[in-house]
Amino acid sequence: MNGFKNVRFAFRHINSPVAYCALSVRTGTRDENPAYNGLAHLTEHMLFKGTERRGAASINNVLERVGGELNAYTTKEEIVLHATVLREDLSKAVDLLAELAFTSVFPDRELEKELDVVYDEIVSYEDSPADAIYDHFEELLFEGHPLSLPILGRKKTLKKISSRTLREYLSSSFVPEKMAFTVAAAMEEKKAAGMVEKSLKRYYKGKEEIGLEICREDDGQIPEAARKTDSRRSLEVGKKFDLEVHRKNHQVHCILGCSAYSLYDPERVPLAILCNILGGPASGSRLNMVLREKNALVYNVEAGYTSYSDTGIFTIYFGCDKSDLPKCLELVHREIDKMVNVSLSDRALGNAKKQLLGQLSIARDNAEAQCLSMGKSLMVYNRIDTFEKMRGQIEAVTAAGLQETASRVLQWDRLSKLVYK
Repeated sequence: MNGFKNVRFAFRHINSPVAYCALSVRTGTRDENPAYNGLAHLTEHMLFKGTERRGAASINNVLERVGGELNAYTTKEEIVLHATVLREDLSKAVDLLAELAFTSVFPDRELEKELDVVYDEIVSYEDSPADAIYDHFEELLFEGHPLSLPILGRKKTLKKISSRTLREYLSSSFVPEKMAFTVAAAMEEKKAAGMVEKSLKRYYKGKEEIGLEICREDDGQIPEAARKTDSRRSLEVGKKFDLEVHRKNHQVHCILGCSAYSLYDPERVPLAILCNILGGPASGSRLNMVLREKNALVYNVEAGYTSYSDTGIFTIYFGCDKSDLPKCLELVHREIDKMVNVSLSDRALGNAKKQLLGQLSIARDNAEAQCLSMGKSLMVYNRIDTFEKMRGQIEAVTAAGLQETASRVLQWDRLSKLVYK
């Protein structure tokens, strides 16, 4: 052996007959060669199509025959495999995730079929303007940057991908130092960790010996990227544009947005509160009240904030009748100006914090969400923050700080616009 490599591991005890496990890998669309755009997502699909000892049907049958579920997803910065089973079948799920990650073979015959599936997925996505406009907006905003690449890829780049390309990507990206394994189950942490380590050692074929690094809440050194975060630089990523695309849509679809703070920036907390106030999931959000409830101009309006390792993206989306677009833009402009120029009262700020904390608490109560969230946290921060720490970060936000964040990010002249009409 030439060394020793660890997969980070986190565990949460839950009181349930159901157990959850996830293998998160720090690789995604932004890591692709643009000539092979869609490689990460296609790899995720193909992991289920054959390993050194199982065919596609056998892979699906491992957990389905005991009533379990196996799934996966790809983002710009990670690939995640996850499973849900009865507690007594957790070892089967853990073993299967390790087998898929380290011994998938990507058969040529399965690749041909799966490419057709992905092509159909792309067409289906493009047929939904409310979905497609987000990818198009991010592609325009981050033009020339790795984040501009669409997760699904393009047909012309997917055609270039061979089984060999997939195997090379797996061997270079699915490596211990880029992985985190998380479990939520009603058992002792030591038992769950033993299951995971046994399965990893069984299937891993790297030059180094593999092991587990057990991470608990507030353990671990914050990555260098977090200590060197540059708020100004994260906001400078991205290009300004104003574009109308003529499509045969029944209604207009519009996105306004700009680059925002990264995962490592402390300013992401007040920006998350701002986003929630403007167009969060609650029906009482400002944009929903003014565009839908008071003026009946839209069916749906939402504000979104996604943070990446070096920047982020803030968006406002709505769909409306073509004749109502100018009025909608005027009202959105007015609400943004209020966030920038009018300080929240103590009561309004307290309500906004309480609302976000409630939403986070409810999400945290979902064991599967906890399992996936721990993996994300280990990938990004190399640690699991306590809920008390998250609460403290939210409670520390002041009205003045919130207004300062709004003035930096939500200036109207920073916002790009994309309209499908």
